[in-house]
Amino acid sequence: MSTSTCSTELRVLLAISKVIDQALDLESALESILKILSDTMSMRRATVTLYDPLSGRLAISTSYGLSALEKQRGVYRMDEGITGIIFRTAKPYVVPDISLEPLFLDKTGTRRISRERISFVGVPILLHGSPIGVMNVDRVFTGQEQLDADTEFLTVVATLISQFLSLNEKVKKREAALKQENTSLKYQIARENHGPYIVGKSQAMLEVEQYVAKVAITKATVLLLGESGTGKTLIGRIIHELSDRKSHPFIKVNCAAIPENLLEAELFGYERGAFTGANSTKPGRFEDAHLGTIFLDEIGELPLTLQSKLLRVLQEREFERIGSNKTRKVDVRIISATNRELELLVGQGLFREDLYYRLNVFPVHVPAVRERKEDIPRLLNHFQKEMEREYGRGLTLTTGALDLLLAYDWPGNVRELENLVERLVILTDDKPVESELVRSFLTHETHRPGPARQPIQTFTPPEQDNLCQPLKETERREVLAALKRNAWIQYKAARELNLTPRQMGYRVRKFNLEELIAKGRVEHRRQQS
Repeated sequence: MSTSTCSTELRVLLAISKVIDQALDLESALESILKILSDTMSMRRATVTLYDPLSGRLAISTSYGLSALEKQRGVYRMDEGITGIIFRTAKPYVVPDISLEPLFLDKTGTRRISRERISFVGVPILLHGSPIGVMNVDRVFTGQEQLDADTEFLTVVATLISQFLSLNEKVKKREAALKQENTSLKYQIARENHGPYIVGKSQAMLEVEQYVAKVAITKATVLLLGESGTGKTLIGRIIHELSDRKSHPFIKVNCAAIPENLLEAELFGYERGAFTGANSTKPGRFEDAHLGTIFLDEIGELPLTLQSKLLRVLQEREFERIGSNKTRKVDVRIISATNRELELLVGQGLFREDLYYRLNVFPVHVPAVRERKEDIPRLLNHFQKEMEREYGRGLTLTTGALDLLLAYDWPGNVRELENLVERLVILTDDKPVESELVRSFLTHETHRPGPARQPIQTFTPPEQDNLCQPLKETERREVLAALKRNAWIQYKAARELNLTPRQMGYRVRKFNLEELIAKGRVEHRRQQS
Protein backbone atom coordinates (compact mmCIF):
# COMPACT_ATOMS: atom_id res chain seq x y z
CA MET A 1 0.00 0.00 0.00
CA SER A 2 1.42 3.39 -1.00
CA THR A 3 2.13 6.18 1.48
CA SER A 4 -0.47 8.41 -0.20
CA THR A 5 -3.16 5.71 0.04
CA CYS A 6 -2.39 5.15 3.71
CA SER A 7 -2.56 8.88 4.35
CA THR A 8 -5.94 9.12 2.59
CA GLU A 9 -7.38 6.27 4.63
CA LEU A 10 -6.21 7.84 7.87
CA ARG A 11 -7.92 11.09 6.89
CA VAL A 12 -11.10 9.17 6.13
CA LEU A 13 -11.03 7.40 9.50
CA LEU A 14 -10.41 10.72 11.26
CA ALA A 15 -13.38 12.26 9.46
CA ILE A 16 -15.59 9.29 10.33
CA SER A 17 -14.57 9.50 14.00
CA LYS A 18 -15.92 13.05 14.08
CA VAL A 19 -19.36 11.72 13.12
CA ILE A 20 -19.70 9.88 16.44
CA ASP A 21 -21.68 12.78 17.91
CA GLN A 22 -24.39 11.99 15.34
CA ALA A 23 -24.64 8.37 16.43
CA LEU A 24 -28.08 8.81 17.99
CA ASP A 25 -29.39 10.05 14.63
CA LEU A 26 -28.46 6.82 12.86
CA GLU A 27 -29.58 7.71 9.35
CA SER A 28 -27.76 11.04 9.42
CA ALA A 29 -24.59 9.41 10.79
CA LEU A 30 -24.55 6.69 8.11
CA GLU A 31 -25.23 9.21 5.35
CA SER A 32 -22.29 11.29 6.58
CA ILE A 33 -20.01 8.26 6.54
CA LEU A 34 -21.01 7.32 2.98
CA LYS A 35 -20.53 10.91 1.81
CA ILE A 36 -17.01 10.95 3.32
CA LEU A 37 -16.18 7.76 1.41
CA SER A 38 -17.49 9.25 -1.81
CA ASP A 39 -15.69 12.58 -1.43
CA THR A 40 -12.29 11.21 -0.40
CA MET A 41 -12.08 7.92 -2.29
CA SER A 42 -13.84 8.77 -5.56
CA MET A 43 -16.61 6.27 -4.92
CA ARG A 44 -19.65 6.65 -7.18
CA ARG A 45 -22.31 4.99 -5.07
CA ALA A 46 -22.44 3.44 -1.64
CA THR A 47 -25.15 1.70 0.36
CA VAL A 48 -25.67 0.25 3.80
CA THR A 49 -28.13 -2.64 3.64
CA LEU A 50 -29.47 -4.00 6.95
CA TYR A 51 -31.31 -7.16 7.89
CA ASP A 52 -34.97 -6.63 8.84
CA PRO A 53 -36.04 -9.39 11.29
CA LEU A 54 -39.74 -8.66 10.69
CA SER A 55 -39.66 -9.30 6.93
CA GLY A 56 -36.65 -11.62 6.94
CA ARG A 57 -35.11 -9.60 4.10
CA LEU A 58 -32.24 -7.24 3.47
CA ALA A 59 -33.19 -3.65 2.65
CA ILE A 60 -31.14 -0.58 1.86
CA SER A 61 -31.17 1.54 5.00
CA THR A 62 -28.89 4.37 3.89
CA SER A 63 -27.41 5.29 0.54
CA TYR A 64 -25.29 7.86 -1.24
CA GLY A 65 -25.69 8.50 -4.93
CA LEU A 66 -29.16 6.87 -5.14
CA SER A 67 -32.54 8.54 -5.55
CA ALA A 68 -35.39 7.73 -3.18
CA LEU A 69 -36.98 5.44 -5.80
CA GLU A 70 -33.69 3.64 -6.47
CA LYS A 71 -33.19 3.13 -2.74
CA GLN A 72 -36.72 1.77 -2.39
CA ARG A 73 -35.98 -0.92 -4.98
CA GLY A 74 -33.04 -2.25 -2.97
CA VAL A 75 -34.72 -5.13 -1.13
CA TYR A 76 -33.15 -8.58 -1.27
CA ARG A 77 -34.02 -12.07 -0.14
CA MET A 78 -31.40 -13.93 1.85
CA ASP A 79 -30.64 -16.19 -1.13
CA GLU A 80 -30.66 -13.40 -3.70
CA GLY A 81 -27.74 -11.77 -5.52
CA ILE A 82 -24.33 -10.74 -4.30
CA THR A 83 -25.75 -8.88 -1.30
CA GLY A 84 -27.37 -12.09 -0.09
CA ILE A 85 -24.11 -14.02 -0.60
CA ILE A 86 -22.10 -11.49 1.42
CA PHE A 87 -24.64 -11.61 4.27
CA ARG A 88 -24.89 -15.42 4.34
CA THR A 89 -21.15 -16.08 4.12
CA ALA A 90 -20.10 -13.08 6.25
CA LYS A 91 -17.23 -12.55 3.80
CA PRO A 92 -16.30 -9.71 1.39
CA TYR A 93 -17.14 -10.01 -2.31
CA VAL A 94 -15.35 -8.12 -5.09
CA VAL A 95 -16.48 -7.71 -8.71
CA PRO A 96 -13.82 -6.07 -10.94
CA ASP A 97 -16.34 -5.41 -13.72
CA ILE A 98 -20.03 -5.54 -12.82
CA SER A 99 -21.07 -5.76 -16.49
CA LEU A 100 -19.54 -9.24 -16.63
CA GLU A 101 -20.98 -10.59 -13.37
CA PRO A 102 -24.17 -12.72 -13.83
CA LEU A 103 -24.99 -12.59 -10.08
CA PHE A 104 -25.13 -8.82 -10.17
CA LEU A 105 -28.85 -7.94 -10.08
CA ASP A 106 -28.71 -4.12 -10.24
CA LYS A 107 -32.10 -3.92 -8.51
CA THR A 108 -31.73 -0.20 -7.94
CA GLY A 109 -31.25 0.39 -11.68
CA THR A 110 -28.36 2.80 -11.17
CA ARG A 111 -25.74 1.03 -13.29
CA ARG A 112 -27.55 0.25 -16.53
CA ILE A 113 -25.73 2.85 -18.60
CA SER A 114 -22.03 3.40 -17.98
CA ARG A 115 -19.15 3.89 -20.37
CA GLU A 116 -16.63 3.26 -17.62
CA ARG A 117 -15.54 0.01 -16.10
CA ILE A 118 -17.25 -0.03 -12.72
CA SER A 119 -16.00 -2.22 -9.91
CA PHE A 120 -18.02 -3.35 -6.90
CA VAL A 121 -16.79 -4.03 -3.37
CA GLY A 122 -19.11 -5.44 -0.73
CA VAL A 123 -18.22 -6.24 2.88
CA PRO A 124 -20.33 -7.67 5.71
CA ILE A 125 -21.24 -5.56 8.74
CA LEU A 126 -20.57 -7.85 11.70
CA LEU A 127 -21.56 -7.47 15.32
CA HIS A 128 -20.12 -9.98 17.78
CA GLY A 129 -19.11 -12.12 14.80
CA SER A 130 -22.61 -12.32 13.29
CA PRO A 131 -23.75 -10.43 10.17
CA ILE A 132 -26.30 -7.64 10.67
CA GLY A 133 -25.93 -6.00 7.28
CA VAL A 134 -23.81 -5.33 4.19
CA MET A 135 -21.92 -2.27 2.95
CA ASN A 136 -21.54 -1.97 -0.83
CA VAL A 137 -19.44 0.53 -2.79
CA ASP A 138 -19.03 1.27 -6.52
CA ARG A 139 -15.96 2.94 -7.97
CA VAL A 140 -14.14 3.22 -11.27
CA PHE A 141 -11.78 0.27 -11.75
CA THR A 142 -8.14 1.29 -11.19
CA GLY A 143 -6.51 -2.12 -10.79
CA GLN A 144 -6.73 -5.27 -8.70
CA GLU A 145 -4.26 -3.99 -6.13
CA GLN A 146 -6.49 -1.02 -5.39
CA LEU A 147 -9.54 -3.30 -5.08
CA ASP A 148 -7.73 -5.44 -2.50
CA ALA A 149 -6.78 -2.32 -0.53
CA ASP A 150 -10.35 -1.01 -0.74
CA THR A 151 -11.70 -4.30 0.59
CA GLU A 152 -9.41 -4.22 3.65
CA PHE A 153 -10.20 -0.58 4.37
CA LEU A 154 -13.97 -0.96 3.94
CA THR A 155 -13.88 -3.91 6.35
CA VAL A 156 -12.50 -1.51 8.97
CA VAL A 157 -15.20 1.07 8.13
CA ALA A 158 -17.89 -1.64 8.39
CA THR A 159 -16.62 -2.43 11.89
CA LEU A 160 -17.08 1.21 12.87
CA ILE A 161 -20.58 1.20 11.38
CA SER A 162 -21.47 -1.90 13.40
CA GLN A 163 -20.50 -0.01 16.57
CA PHE A 164 -22.73 2.89 15.52
CA LEU A 165 -25.59 0.44 15.04
CA SER A 166 -24.91 -1.26 18.36
CA LEU A 167 -24.78 2.04 20.25
CA ASN A 168 -27.99 3.21 18.60
CA GLU A 169 -29.77 -0.03 19.55
CA LYS A 170 -28.60 0.21 23.17
CA VAL A 171 -29.82 3.80 23.40
CA LYS A 172 -33.20 2.80 21.96
CA LYS A 173 -33.56 -0.01 24.50
CA ARG A 174 -32.57 2.35 27.29
CA GLU A 175 -35.09 4.93 26.11
CA ALA A 176 -37.79 2.26 25.99
CA ALA A 177 -36.91 1.17 29.54
CA LEU A 178 -37.01 4.77 30.76
CA LYS A 179 -40.36 5.34 29.07
CA GLN A 180 -41.69 2.19 30.72
CA GLU A 181 -40.37 3.32 34.10
CA ASN A 182 -41.85 6.78 33.55
CA THR A 183 -45.20 5.20 32.73
CA SER A 184 -45.09 3.16 35.95
CA LEU A 185 -44.30 6.28 37.97
CA LYS A 186 -47.15 8.20 36.32
CA TYR A 187 -49.48 5.33 37.13
CA GLN A 188 -48.34 5.28 40.77
CA ILE A 189 -48.83 9.04 41.07
CA ALA A 190 -52.34 8.66 39.63
CA ARG A 191 -53.16 6.05 42.30
CA GLU A 192 -51.83 8.21 45.13
CA ASN A 193 -53.65 11.32 43.93
CA HIS A 194 -56.97 9.57 43.29
CA GLY A 195 -56.48 9.77 39.53
CA PRO A 196 -57.64 7.00 37.19
CA TYR A 197 -56.11 3.61 37.95
CA ILE A 198 -57.01 -0.06 37.69
CA VAL A 199 -58.55 -1.57 40.82
CA GLY A 200 -57.70 -5.22 41.18
CA LYS A 201 -54.70 -7.51 41.45
CA SER A 202 -56.09 -10.67 39.88
CA GLN A 203 -53.96 -12.26 37.19
CA ALA A 204 -56.41 -11.14 34.51
CA MET A 205 -56.24 -7.49 35.60
CA LEU A 206 -52.47 -7.56 36.05
CA GLU A 207 -52.23 -8.60 32.40
CA VAL A 208 -54.50 -5.71 31.40
CA GLU A 209 -52.32 -3.35 33.44
CA GLN A 210 -49.19 -4.63 31.68
CA TYR A 211 -50.78 -4.20 28.23
CA VAL A 212 -51.90 -0.67 29.12
CA ALA A 213 -48.42 0.32 30.31
CA LYS A 214 -46.83 -1.00 27.10
CA VAL A 215 -49.26 0.51 24.61
CA ALA A 216 -49.78 3.87 26.33
CA ILE A 217 -46.35 5.19 25.33
CA THR A 218 -46.89 4.30 21.66
CA LYS A 219 -49.09 5.80 18.96
CA ALA A 220 -50.92 2.52 18.31
CA THR A 221 -54.70 2.40 17.84
CA VAL A 222 -56.27 0.44 20.71
CA LEU A 223 -59.44 -1.69 20.68
CA LEU A 224 -60.91 -2.44 24.13
CA LEU A 225 -63.08 -5.55 24.25
CA GLY A 226 -65.37 -6.75 26.99
CA GLU A 227 -68.88 -6.72 28.41
CA SER A 228 -70.70 -3.52 29.33
CA GLY A 229 -69.70 -2.08 32.68
CA THR A 230 -66.25 -3.66 32.89
CA GLY A 231 -64.44 -0.32 32.90
CA LYS A 232 -63.37 0.10 29.27
CA THR A 233 -63.82 3.88 29.45
CA LEU A 234 -61.58 3.99 32.51
CA ILE A 235 -58.92 1.94 30.68
CA GLY A 236 -59.13 4.35 27.74
CA ARG A 237 -58.67 7.30 30.08
CA ILE A 238 -55.65 5.66 31.72
CA ILE A 239 -54.00 5.04 28.33
CA HIS A 240 -54.50 8.72 27.50
CA GLU A 241 -53.19 9.90 30.88
CA LEU A 242 -50.02 7.79 30.55
CA SER A 243 -49.32 8.92 26.98
CA ASP A 244 -47.52 11.95 25.57
CA ARG A 245 -50.97 13.37 24.72
CA LYS A 246 -51.95 13.80 28.38
CA SER A 247 -51.96 17.61 28.21
CA HIS A 248 -54.38 17.55 25.25
CA PRO A 249 -58.12 16.65 25.16
CA PHE A 250 -59.61 13.25 25.88
CA ILE A 251 -62.89 13.25 23.95
CA LYS A 252 -65.52 10.54 24.53
CA VAL A 253 -68.19 9.68 21.97
CA ASN A 254 -70.79 6.96 22.50
CA CYS A 255 -71.67 5.72 19.01
CA ALA A 256 -74.82 3.99 20.29
CA ALA A 257 -76.20 6.96 22.20
CA ILE A 258 -76.39 9.40 19.27
CA PRO A 259 -79.02 8.97 16.51
CA GLU A 260 -77.57 7.88 13.18
CA ASN A 261 -78.65 11.06 11.40
CA LEU A 262 -76.77 13.19 13.96
CA LEU A 263 -73.69 11.04 14.52
CA GLU A 264 -71.84 12.18 11.38
CA ALA A 265 -72.31 15.84 12.34
CA GLU A 266 -71.18 15.05 15.90
CA LEU A 267 -68.00 13.30 14.75
CA PHE A 268 -66.95 15.42 11.78
CA GLY A 269 -68.75 18.76 12.28
CA TYR A 270 -70.71 20.85 9.78
CA GLU A 271 -70.77 24.22 8.05
CA ARG A 272 -73.45 26.83 8.44
CA GLY A 273 -76.40 26.07 6.17
CA ALA A 274 -75.32 22.46 5.57
CA PHE A 275 -78.80 21.29 6.60
CA THR A 276 -81.96 22.62 8.21
CA GLY A 277 -81.08 23.94 11.65
CA ALA A 278 -77.37 24.40 10.94
CA ASN A 279 -77.42 28.08 11.87
CA SER A 280 -73.68 28.24 12.60
CA THR A 281 -70.48 26.36 11.86
CA LYS A 282 -69.64 23.64 14.38
CA PRO A 283 -66.37 21.66 14.57
CA GLY A 284 -66.74 17.93 15.13
CA ARG A 285 -65.39 15.79 17.93
CA PHE A 286 -62.36 14.77 15.87
CA GLU A 287 -61.33 18.42 15.63
CA ASP A 288 -61.98 18.85 19.36
CA ALA A 289 -59.59 15.95 20.00
CA HIS A 290 -56.73 17.36 17.88
CA LEU A 291 -53.34 16.39 19.41
CA GLY A 292 -55.21 14.34 22.00
CA THR A 293 -57.27 11.15 22.11
CA ILE A 294 -60.76 10.32 20.92
CA PHE A 295 -62.55 7.44 22.65
CA LEU A 296 -65.20 5.83 20.45
CA ASP A 297 -67.39 3.75 22.74
CA GLU A 298 -69.75 1.09 21.35
CA ILE A 299 -67.92 1.18 18.02
CA GLY A 300 -69.82 -1.93 16.95
CA GLU A 301 -72.95 0.24 16.66
CA LEU A 302 -71.38 2.61 14.13
CA PRO A 303 -73.58 2.70 10.98
CA LEU A 304 -72.07 1.31 7.77
CA THR A 305 -72.57 4.68 6.11
CA LEU A 306 -70.07 6.23 8.53
CA GLN A 307 -67.59 3.38 8.67
CA SER A 308 -65.89 4.33 5.40
CA LYS A 309 -65.43 7.90 6.63
CA LEU A 310 -63.92 6.67 9.90
CA LEU A 311 -61.63 4.36 7.93
CA ARG A 312 -60.32 7.36 6.01
CA VAL A 313 -59.60 9.22 9.25
CA LEU A 314 -57.69 6.18 10.53
CA GLN A 315 -55.66 5.84 7.33
CA GLU A 316 -55.13 9.44 6.25
CA ARG A 317 -56.03 11.47 9.36
CA GLU A 318 -58.24 13.68 7.18
CA PHE A 319 -61.96 14.37 6.55
CA GLU A 320 -64.44 17.04 5.45
CA ARG A 321 -67.16 18.67 7.51
CA ILE A 322 -70.73 18.23 6.30
CA GLY A 323 -71.41 20.92 3.71
CA SER A 324 -67.74 21.63 3.02
CA ASN A 325 -65.25 20.55 0.36
CA LYS A 326 -62.27 21.65 2.43
CA THR A 327 -60.16 18.73 3.62
CA ARG A 328 -59.13 19.03 7.26
CA LYS A 329 -56.20 17.25 8.89
CA VAL A 330 -56.14 16.06 12.50
CA ASP A 331 -53.50 14.49 14.69
CA VAL A 332 -55.51 12.29 17.00
CA ARG A 333 -55.12 8.91 18.65
CA ILE A 334 -58.12 6.62 18.35
CA ILE A 335 -59.16 4.27 21.15
CA SER A 336 -62.36 2.33 20.53
CA ALA A 337 -64.40 -0.02 22.68
CA THR A 338 -67.15 -2.54 22.11
CA ASN A 339 -69.07 -5.28 23.90
CA ARG A 340 -69.90 -6.97 20.59
CA GLU A 341 -68.04 -9.59 18.57
CA LEU A 342 -66.78 -7.49 15.68
CA GLU A 343 -65.60 -10.56 13.77
CA LEU A 344 -69.17 -11.88 13.73
CA LEU A 345 -70.44 -8.50 12.55
CA VAL A 346 -67.86 -8.58 9.74
CA GLY A 347 -69.12 -12.03 8.71
CA GLN A 348 -72.69 -10.73 8.71
CA GLY A 349 -71.75 -7.77 6.54
CA LEU A 350 -72.59 -5.29 9.30
CA PHE A 351 -69.02 -4.11 9.88
CA ARG A 352 -66.31 -3.35 7.34
CA GLU A 353 -63.49 -5.87 7.41
CA ASP A 354 -60.84 -3.25 6.53
CA LEU A 355 -62.06 -0.99 9.33
CA TYR A 356 -61.99 -3.89 11.78
CA TYR A 357 -58.32 -4.59 11.03
CA ARG A 358 -57.48 -0.89 11.31
CA LEU A 359 -59.11 -0.70 14.75
CA ASN A 360 -57.75 -4.03 15.94
CA VAL A 361 -54.07 -3.00 15.97
CA PHE A 362 -53.71 -3.57 19.72
CA PRO A 363 -56.71 -5.37 21.24
CA VAL A 364 -57.10 -5.49 25.03
CA HIS A 365 -59.72 -7.76 26.63
CA VAL A 366 -61.15 -6.35 29.85
CA PRO A 367 -62.47 -9.30 31.89
CA ALA A 368 -65.89 -9.45 33.49
CA VAL A 369 -66.15 -9.32 37.28
CA ARG A 370 -67.24 -12.97 37.44
CA GLU A 371 -63.91 -13.87 35.77
CA ARG A 372 -61.94 -12.16 38.56
CA LYS A 373 -63.95 -12.62 41.73
CA GLU A 374 -60.82 -12.31 43.85
CA ASP A 375 -60.93 -8.58 43.00
CA ILE A 376 -64.41 -8.05 44.48
CA PRO A 377 -63.11 -7.17 48.00
CA ARG A 378 -60.78 -4.57 46.48
CA LEU A 379 -63.58 -3.14 44.35
CA LEU A 380 -65.87 -2.97 47.37
CA ASN A 381 -63.18 -1.25 49.40
CA HIS A 382 -62.48 1.19 46.55
CA PHE A 383 -66.12 2.19 46.12
CA GLN A 384 -66.65 2.38 49.88
CA LYS A 385 -63.90 5.02 50.03
CA GLU A 386 -65.36 6.85 47.05
CA MET A 387 -68.82 7.00 48.65
CA GLU A 388 -67.36 8.00 52.00
CA ARG A 389 -65.78 11.03 50.31
CA GLU A 390 -69.02 11.73 48.44
CA TYR A 391 -71.55 11.28 51.27
CA GLY A 392 -69.45 11.44 54.43
CA ARG A 393 -70.68 7.99 55.45
CA GLY A 394 -69.04 4.62 55.81
CA LEU A 395 -70.34 1.17 54.91
CA THR A 396 -70.14 -1.88 57.13
CA LEU A 397 -70.97 -5.31 55.71
CA THR A 398 -71.88 -8.30 57.83
CA THR A 399 -70.22 -11.59 57.00
CA GLY A 400 -73.42 -12.86 55.40
CA ALA A 401 -73.78 -9.76 53.23
CA LEU A 402 -70.16 -10.01 52.11
CA ASP A 403 -70.56 -13.70 51.29
CA LEU A 404 -73.56 -12.89 49.14
CA LEU A 405 -71.73 -10.15 47.24
CA LEU A 406 -68.77 -12.47 46.63
CA ALA A 407 -71.01 -15.25 45.36
CA TYR A 408 -72.93 -13.03 42.94
CA ASP A 409 -72.00 -13.09 39.23
CA TRP A 410 -72.40 -9.32 38.67
CA PRO A 411 -73.91 -9.33 35.16
CA GLY A 412 -73.64 -5.52 35.15
CA ASN A 413 -69.98 -5.85 36.17
CA VAL A 414 -68.13 -3.00 37.90
CA ARG A 415 -70.84 -0.47 37.08
CA GLU A 416 -73.48 -2.61 38.82
CA LEU A 417 -71.23 -3.10 41.85
CA GLU A 418 -70.56 0.64 42.14
CA ASN A 419 -74.27 1.45 41.90
CA LEU A 420 -75.14 -1.09 44.58
CA VAL A 421 -72.51 0.27 47.00
CA GLU A 422 -73.84 3.80 46.49
CA ARG A 423 -77.40 2.62 47.10
CA LEU A 424 -76.40 0.83 50.32
CA VAL A 425 -74.48 3.85 51.60
CA ILE A 426 -77.52 6.09 51.02
CA LEU A 427 -80.01 3.72 52.66
CA THR A 428 -78.18 2.29 55.67
CA ASP A 429 -77.04 5.44 57.54
CA ASP A 430 -73.80 3.83 58.81
CA LYS A 431 -75.70 0.77 60.06
CA PRO A 432 -74.29 -2.71 59.31
CA VAL A 433 -75.67 -4.08 56.04
CA GLU A 434 -77.43 -7.40 56.51
CA SER A 435 -77.60 -10.13 53.86
CA GLU A 436 -81.40 -9.80 53.54
CA LEU A 437 -81.08 -6.22 52.27
CA VAL A 438 -78.34 -7.17 49.82
CA ARG A 439 -80.35 -10.14 48.58
CA SER A 440 -83.39 -7.97 47.91
CA PHE A 441 -81.33 -5.65 45.73
CA LEU A 442 -79.56 -8.41 43.84
CA THR A 443 -82.67 -10.41 43.04
CA HIS A 444 -84.41 -7.28 41.75
CA GLU A 445 -81.55 -6.13 39.55
CA THR A 446 -82.37 -5.64 35.86
CA HIS A 447 -81.37 -8.77 33.96
CA ARG A 448 -79.25 -8.80 30.85
CA PRO A 449 -80.78 -10.19 27.66
CA GLY A 450 -80.11 -13.91 27.45
CA PRO A 451 -80.83 -17.02 29.57
CA ALA A 452 -82.65 -16.40 32.84
CA ARG A 453 -80.34 -16.18 35.83
CA GLN A 454 -80.64 -18.64 38.67
CA PRO A 455 -81.64 -17.31 42.11
CA ILE A 456 -78.69 -16.12 44.17
CA GLN A 457 -77.39 -18.73 46.57
CA THR A 458 -74.70 -18.44 49.20
CA PHE A 459 -72.01 -21.07 49.17
CA THR A 460 -69.09 -22.22 51.30
CA PRO A 461 -65.94 -22.75 49.21
CA PRO A 462 -62.92 -24.80 50.30
CA GLU A 463 -61.17 -23.59 53.41
CA GLN A 464 -58.23 -22.16 51.46
CA ASP A 465 -60.53 -20.01 49.31
CA ASN A 466 -60.93 -16.59 50.87
CA LEU A 467 -64.00 -15.51 48.92
CA CYS A 468 -66.43 -16.02 51.78
CA GLN A 469 -64.18 -15.15 54.71
CA PRO A 470 -65.12 -12.19 56.90
CA LEU A 471 -63.96 -8.81 55.65
CA LYS A 472 -61.21 -8.62 58.29
CA GLU A 473 -59.70 -11.93 57.13
CA THR A 474 -59.99 -10.84 53.50
CA GLU A 475 -58.11 -7.64 54.31
CA ARG A 476 -55.43 -9.60 56.19
CA ARG A 477 -54.90 -11.91 53.22
CA GLU A 478 -54.70 -8.93 50.87
CA VAL A 479 -52.00 -7.27 53.02
CA LEU A 480 -50.06 -10.54 53.23
CA ALA A 481 -50.23 -11.06 49.45
CA ALA A 482 -48.96 -7.53 48.83
CA LEU A 483 -46.05 -8.07 51.22
CA LYS A 484 -45.09 -11.32 49.47
CA ARG A 485 -45.20 -9.64 46.03
CA ASN A 486 -42.92 -6.87 47.30
CA ALA A 487 -40.23 -9.02 48.99
CA TRP A 488 -41.76 -8.31 52.44
CA ILE A 489 -40.85 -4.61 52.23
CA GLN A 490 -43.63 -2.72 53.99
CA TYR A 491 -43.38 0.65 52.22
CA LYS A 492 -43.51 -1.01 48.79
CA ALA A 493 -46.54 -3.10 49.77
CA ALA A 494 -48.18 0.05 51.17
CA ARG A 495 -47.62 1.87 47.88
CA GLU A 496 -49.22 -1.00 45.93
CA LEU A 497 -52.27 -0.97 48.23
CA ASN A 498 -52.51 2.84 48.06
CA LEU A 499 -51.77 3.12 51.81
CA THR A 500 -49.43 5.36 53.73
CA PRO A 501 -46.52 3.68 55.60
CA ARG A 502 -48.28 4.55 58.86
CA GLN A 503 -51.48 2.84 57.69
CA MET A 504 -49.50 -0.21 56.65
CA GLY A 505 -47.74 -0.34 60.03
CA TYR A 506 -51.11 -0.23 61.75
CA ARG A 507 -52.33 -3.20 59.70
CA VAL A 508 -49.17 -5.17 60.38
CA ARG A 509 -49.71 -4.76 64.12
CA LYS A 510 -53.48 -5.28 63.84
CA PHE A 511 -53.04 -8.64 62.09
CA ASN A 512 -49.93 -9.70 64.09
CA LEU A 513 -47.80 -10.03 60.96
CA GLU A 514 -44.40 -9.04 62.44
CA GLU A 515 -43.16 -12.63 62.81
CA LEU A 516 -44.40 -13.62 59.36
CA ILE A 517 -42.64 -10.63 57.81
CA ALA A 518 -39.35 -11.51 59.54
CA LYS A 519 -39.56 -15.12 58.33
CA GLY A 520 -40.54 -13.97 54.85
CA ARG A 521 -37.51 -11.68 54.56
CA VAL A 522 -35.18 -14.49 55.63
CA GLU A 523 -36.72 -16.86 53.07
CA HIS A 524 -36.52 -14.20 50.35
CA ARG A 525 -32.83 -13.57 51.03
CA ARG A 526 -32.17 -17.30 50.97
CA GLN A 527 -33.86 -17.66 47.58
CA GLN A 528 -31.92 -14.71 46.18
CA SER A 529 -28.53 -16.02 47.34
